[in-house]
This record gives sequence, C-alpha cells and structure tokens, in this order.
Amino acid sequence: MSGEPVVVAALRSAIGTAGRSFADVPAADLAAPVLAAVAAAVPQPPQEVLLGNCTGPGGDLARVAALTAGLPVGVPALTVDRQCASGLAAVVLGARLLATEPGLVLAGGVESASTSPRPGRAAFAPAELGDPDMGPAADALALRHGITRAQQDAYAARSHARAHAAQQAGAFDAEVVPVRGVVRDDRPRPGLTEQRLARLRPAWGGTGTAGNSCGVNDGAAVVGLVDGDTHARLGVPGLRVLATATAGADPALPGASLVPAVATALDRAGLGLADLDVVELNEAFAGQVLACCALLDLDPARVCPQGGAIALGHPWGASGAVLVVRLFSQLVRAGGGRYGLAAVAAGGGQGVAVVVEAVR
Repeated sequence: MSGEPVVVAALRSAIGTAGRSFADVPAADLAAPVLAAVAAAVPQPPQEVLLGNCTGPGGDLARVAALTAGLPVGVPALTVDRQCASGLAAVVLGARLLATEPGLVLAGGVESASTSPRPGRAAFAPAELGDPDMGPAADALALRHGITRAQQDAYAARSHARAHAAQQAGAFDAEVVPVRGVVRDDRPRPGLTEQRLARLRPAWGGTGTAGNSCGVNDGAAVVGLVDGDTHARLGVPGLRVLATATAGADPALPGASLVPAVATALDRAGLGLADLDVVELNEAFAGQVLACCALLDLDPARVCPQGGAIALGHPWGASGAVLVVRLFSQLVRAGGGRYGLAAVAAGGGQGVAVVVEAVR
C-alpha cells in the first residue's frame, strides 16, 4: 500500500435550525441517508464507519445509523466524541486507520440538537482548570486579543452574505443529500447588515451576540476515504489528506485550540498559509475566529469563502466533517484550487486540523 488517503466522496444533509426542518428527526435517521449516499458513490464495500457526535441518545449511534442506512451487518461502526471537533476527528481517525488497513472508510458526524435528550452539557474539563461555556469563553478570547464588537458584526454579516450568495448560485446543491425532502439550509439570511447586527444585545455580557455567533443546529456530513492504492485503482478525483494534527490547549480559552493544530498540520504538510487556496475554520463565534486569525496572522477575509457556521449553522458533532465537504465542493467539484485546510476548536481546549490537496 502506498500514498496518502484520499477523500473520494463528500456529502451532507441540509443544516437545520433546532426545532425547524429536522425537529423530529433522530440523529441516526439524520445520518443514515448521508451514509447511504456516500456508500453508493464509491464502488468499494466499506470496512468501517466512524461518526462524531456530542449530545446524542447514547450507545453506539454510529452503529445504529449504519444499520439504518442499510449497510451490511458485517460493517462495524464507532462513535467519536471530541466535542465540536468530533466530525473532523472521525475523518482523522479514518485517515489513520487506512494507513494499516486498506479499503474504504465512511467518516463524518451527526448532531440532532432538536432531539437530544440532554438538558445541559457535560463537563469539558475539571472546574479547577477552567470549564467555561463556549460563549463566555469566546468573549474572553476576543477581549484578550482586542477584537471589537464592530469587527465581529462585520465578520458575521459577511458570512451570511457569502452563504446566501452561494446558496442562490447553487453552490451547495451537489453536496446536499435530501433528508425527508429537505435540501436547503435553514439559517442563511439575506440582508443581515452590520447595522442590523449592531442592534442585538450581548448574549454573555461581552461582545458576542446571537447574530455574530453560530446557531443551535441539526445536520450530518460524511466523507468516503480510501487508501492511496485504492484511489489509484478507482481513478477518480478527490482530496488527498496531506497531514492531520490534534492539539491540546488551555481549557479556559478553548476557542484558540485550533491554532496549534493548524500550525502542526501545516508543518507536517510542508506548507504555509500562503499556499492554501481555501481555508475552512469552524465559525462558532466571530470573536473566536477573528482571534484565531490574529494568532495565525491570517486575513479573516480568506476564511470560509462561501460562508461558514455563523451563517450555515453549527451541528456540533457534524461540523468538522461539514468543513471537509465544503473543501471537496470548492476544490474538487468546482476546481477552485489545489490546497485546503479544515480546522475546528472544541470545548476543553482541543483543536483538530486537516490539510488536503485536490487530485484529479
């Protein structure tokens, strides 16, 4: 076996606002059509299913989803929890698995905030180390790096404008699998200006608001990963996984944890930020993304060219996989460049990053 693993298929559900399009769709039923569609897109039986999830019903959700999707009973499945980075962590684990076991791995994530049985969140870290909710933590990170309310509102307005324009242009159409007839993301809003956003009150006493933060969302995303030899045999375009990295950071400022992961992944890939054609960072909070951009010396205008989670939504366990689907659409389907980056910061101070290269 030779060569890095390659993403040869990448699909997602529409992203629903909690209580709306997928209000009564359990997580396994939300993931199953996406799993089935990715499996059908690759003429190779899967050897494993890896699905990220944060607040699901318990048990091995990935196994239930795989069986609901009609995959053979002989295909095992594992549920991954690295909080908001779970979907991307599943992709990383899939890539690593293929280093020793050639074949096809279906990896991604799912979240149904609408049907989650949990009334609150589990601890991200021991209280004595700092276990803030993500909103106040994003406010603290923005304050530390001098990110203003106006900057956050401008970033959020741009995310919505980009996502709405992409939606209207059909940029998401090929990547979205119908689930109970739903094919359109709920959240992007046209005409959401900085002036309108400026009217919203702070949500946690700082500079973060409901307008410059992500929503609470439902969604699923799955990619098909194969080893290098299988990719050569299939002869299809895809995204070669050049490098991955997972990093731990201060749990009191968890939003910055993607920064060391990005630095390590780029170093392992032998690339710099200037080499990247598409950068997809999970937009949990505008203040958090802007602080990470400052730490990375990255122009925020380069992040999420077609809008990110502030506009599209943040289905926690799926969001990292959504980023890879977005890279696939832009770099492979649209031929929009060569190199891409996906990165997510998670509660408890854990960052995950993946660097890819389009291959045709």
